[in-house]
Amino acid sequence: MPPADRCRLITIGHRAIGALCYRDCMSNEETAPALLATVEPELRRVGFAFVAGTTMTAHLAECGPLDDWADFAASWNDLAVDTYMADQGRYRRRRHGVYATDAAPLRREPAQPHYQALEYNTLNGGIARWFEPIAPRWDAGSSLPTILRYCQRLFGALASDVAGWQIEVHQFRIEARAGEQGLPTPEGVHRDGVDYVLVLLVARHNIASGTTTIHQPDGALLGRFTLTAPFDAALVDDARVCHGVTPVEAVDATVPAYRDVLVVTFRARP
Repeated sequence: MPPADRCRLITIGHRAIGALCYRDCMSNEETAPALLATVEPELRRVGFAFVAGTTMTAHLAECGPLDDWADFAASWNDLAVDTYMADQGRYRRRRHGVYATDAAPLRREPAQPHYQALEYNTLNGGIARWFEPIAPRWDAGSSLPTILRYCQRLFGALASDVAGWQIEVHQFRIEARAGEQGLPTPEGVHRDGVDYVLVLLVARHNIASGTTTIHQPDGALLGRFTLTAPFDAALVDDARVCHGVTPVEAVDATVPAYRDVLVVTFRARP
C-alpha cells in the first residue's frame, strides 16, 4: 500500500506561510529501505556517494512532489553576486537560507549570516557573510521541501541519535567568461565544518570540467566524478572526507557559461 498523503505546516521563523501535502518518507517502513539502499551503505563505507540524476529523482519522489522544479531551477537566474570573495572574483552568484528541524515542523530560521571558521575556509572564512535570502515562495513550494525531507531521512538514518538539525541551503551559480575560469570551490579542497552535505546539480550550460574530487583528510584521492545531468548528486560525510571541484571553463566564450547547484548542509543542533 503506498504511503498516505500528509500535510505539514511551513513556517518562516514563527510565521506560518502555508501547508504542504506530501507522501511521508519520514516514517513509512516500506519506503525507507528502497530510499536508502543505494546511498546509505556507500556513505557509511567510504564517506561519500555519487547518485545519478535518474536515481536521485526516484528517491526524491518517495519524499514528495517536484511539481515546481522548472520554476525553482529558473530562480538561479535571479541570484546576487557574491561580494565577499577575497580573490576579488565576480564569478559566483548565490542566495542563502537557514532552516531547522527538531520536534517541530521544518521551519525557516530568521535571517542570519553564513559563517565558516578559517580552519574550513582559508579564503573567505573568519567573517560573517550576509547573502540575499532564498525567496520565501520556495519554502511553500514542492521541490525545496522535498529535497530537505530526503536529506533529513538519509542523514537521520546515518546519525540516529541526533534530535534536530541546523540546515543551511545555498543556491550557487558559477560563471565562466572568455579568458576567465569560474571556481566552484575557490578555497580548494576542503571540509565545510558540518556533518553532512548534499550537492545537487540544477543545470550546467556551455561549460567544460567542474569535476568533483573526494579526498581523505591527508589529501589522498578517494574518488572523482562530474555532475552533468539535472539531479546528479554528491552526498558527503563532511566529518570524514574533504571535497573540491575543478574550475569550469566556457566552451563557447561568446555565450553565457555557468554551473548551477543547490548545496544543503546538515549540522547537529546542540
